[in-house]
Amino acid sequence: MTGNPAGDLRTEDAFDPAALHRWLEQNTTLDLPSTPPKLRQFLGGASNLTYLVHYPELELVLRRPPHGHKAASAHDMGREVTVQRALRPHYPLVPLIHGHCTDDGVIGSDFYVMERIAGTIMRSEAPGEVSTDQATDLAATVVDALADLHTIDPASVGLSEFGRGPGYVHRQITGWSDRYRRARTDDVPDGESVMAWLAEHEPTDVAQCLVHGDWRFDNLLLDLDQSKIVGVLDWEMSTIGDPLMDLGASLAYWVQADDDDAFLALRRQPTHLPGMPTRAQIVNRYAQRTGLSIDNWTFYEVYGLFRLAVIIQQIWYRYSRGDSTNPAFASFGMGVNILMERARSLIT
Repeated sequence: MTGNPAGDLRTEDAFDPAALHRWLEQNTTLDLPSTPPKLRQFLGGASNLTYLVHYPELELVLRRPPHGHKAASAHDMGREVTVQRALRPHYPLVPLIHGHCTDDGVIGSDFYVMERIAGTIMRSEAPGEVSTDQATDLAATVVDALADLHTIDPASVGLSEFGRGPGYVHRQITGWSDRYRRARTDDVPDGESVMAWLAEHEPTDVAQCLVHGDWRFDNLLLDLDQSKIVGVLDWEMSTIGDPLMDLGASLAYWVQADDDDAFLALRRQPTHLPGMPTRAQIVNRYAQRTGLSIDNWTFYEVYGLFRLAVIIQQIWYRYSRGDSTNPAFASFGMGVNILMERARSLIT
């Protein structure tokens, strides 16, 4: 897998591979060797912990929650397993789940194990040369795959009870606002003007569909030669909700070449490359593919920026408390400041 290297386990994230091996032998149909696997940790990502489980002729991926403080509804392995198992027959980009363990006594938390899909993950820089035409084709594939996910009827895949019904927009605004206030540290803005504006300008839900919740390049496994997606990862935030909220959340990560220097400093995917469309072009393509009318894009754009600020503020809070030593989190406080200022600038 290119673009997603696995390294040594961080001390606080280590567990006994023999205990995992025994569980896999007893609870899956995998054909395993007699010796425990070697464990490596994927260094990308900033929420749930992801590991490479390496056997001589088999590689698996394990997901588990992070340590320390976390939102009560976050990092639910069971939700990830439920949505992936239900979606896979209808949306083949979802990895195959081999097993889900709810016994904290095995490795110290619940976890699940899934297949490892061969592919490339695009992070801040593309792994190799990407032509202008290739960048355009990749971006189109990414937008279209999200739109196609949003067309799946939750009831038809057995997920009609996966969400909480109408009122998704309101729940998102109140929920993320509450999370920000609870995780706020002294070095970030209070955000009250942004939260008040979002609450005042809430639209009603445009639809109820399956939303991924974290749709971005580094959660997608790509076949670069064919400019297509071969796997969609990280279903942690998936639920039934408003598709435009999902699109807004996704485009908070879409930093384009002509953005200001502060926002460019936050770029974590190669959306600045020649041939990559602008955010406005993506919104237009999505609207054409889904048939949805997008008349109030500023709201969804501000929401996406604010939501991303809350996500990294929750991580910054854990890092500030010493619950994580991941050096990738050291600049997250600065990132919160940039995102909140950008959101504020769109509403003034």
